Amino acid sequence: MDEEHFNMQIRKFLKQVGVTSQREIEGAVRAALASGKLAEDGGVTAKVTLNIPELGLSHDITSDITLEPEDPHGEPSYD
Repeated sequence: MDEEHFNMQIRKFLKQVGVTSQREIEGAVRAALASGKLAEDGGVTAKVTLNIPELGLSHDITSDITLEPEDPHGEPSYD
């Protein structure tokens, strides 16, 4: 296995997932805000499932996404 090639392929996939996911989340949040379905200071819970059937891999990643910081005067949190 060519480790460098494999690593680049994973990075390419993850970049596509990240860019596409961000675009979809932003659009859905904006639509929910416009329709009143979501409050300006609200938040959502996002879940992504990574599946690779050939490897028997299924891994869930879940995270809360808030629209406003808990402490508006504090440092932003990226965890």
